[in-house]
Amino acid sequence: MAKRSLAVQLDNIVEAILVSLQPRPEEKAHRELASLAEIARDLRLLPRQEFRAALKTELQRRATMSEGTGASAATGAAEPRTPYYMRPGVTSITPYIVIHRAAQFIEFMKAAFGAEERLRVPKPDGSLMHAEVGIGNGAIETADANEQIPAAPTEIHHYVDDCDATYQRALAAGATSLHAPVDQSYGDREAGVRDAFGNVWYIATPKSWKPGPEGLRSIQPFLHLREAEKMVPFAEATFGAEVMGMAKSPEGFVLHATIRIGNATFEIAEAHGKSQPMPCHLHVYVPDTDATYAKALRAGASSLREPEDAPYGDRAAGVKDPFGNSWFIATYQGTK
Repeated sequence: MAKRSLAVQLDNIVEAILVSLQPRPEEKAHRELASLAEIARDLRLLPRQEFRAALKTELQRRATMSEGTGASAATGAAEPRTPYYMRPGVTSITPYIVIHRAAQFIEFMKAAFGAEERLRVPKPDGSLMHAEVGIGNGAIETADANEQIPAAPTEIHHYVDDCDATYQRALAAGATSLHAPVDQSYGDREAGVRDAFGNVWYIATPKSWKPGPEGLRSIQPFLHLREAEKMVPFAEATFGAEVMGMAKSPEGFVLHATIRIGNATFEIAEAHGKSQPMPCHLHVYVPDTDATYAKALRAGASSLREPEDAPYGDRAAGVKDPFGNSWFIATYQGTK
């Protein structure tokens, strides 16, 4: 028997619900009751506003993830489709980690996470002007800090096939433990480490839930912010971002939220305890740099660099958001 589509299966479920809503024979004997039952049945089919909102979020999540994620042994992901406005090899959001000893940082990522070096642009003094490595279906860009651009370590949520093994490799590569692997209430087996360069890595593997066939993003920037809920309207107004899921405390603080821009995501949470803001740099690809730059300024960002054609083939600009994070906005001007 051919496998039924999800649409057909859903129709069957709805039909079963409708059958259960039909009045019983003794109820049909009462004409007024039967009429009211018919109205009730029709009203029952009208989805509530919160249902429609939740359905929209889930459909957008699936569509976005299916466009953007690459293959993974753990998730069975499909190959990514890169929009034409992105430089090949990157996604909509890539952490740009500016630190001291960037060359050693690359070697750490190779040893701990199996990173593959793609590009290295040294300066005459031997420091790195720019470098890029691939990790899973994501990427990290890095460069050496200098007087103009100070070091800005970053927090990364890193999904892997084996949390425990990756945690041990990270420790062997020189990271220090923040917490050993543990099964979290939200369904991940997760560990935390801090590398020798100040970056925090939340290493996770899904355990009690399964990603869809589209898989998961290997690299997701994680921002702890003060008044984190204000990031949502900024990201929506600037990048057309969409919140894929948000959990709040009874007091209204954001415990965790995943926000999508293009074919990638980043995560936010309210700063608390040892998890304090770490203003970072993010490289974000958009269809129109000039329009996005203007939107960012209207949304409260300050300018770091006006839009211009960069020598490496992008139309590029830079802004600093109200939280202190730098967004390097770019549109790839190469061929599809």
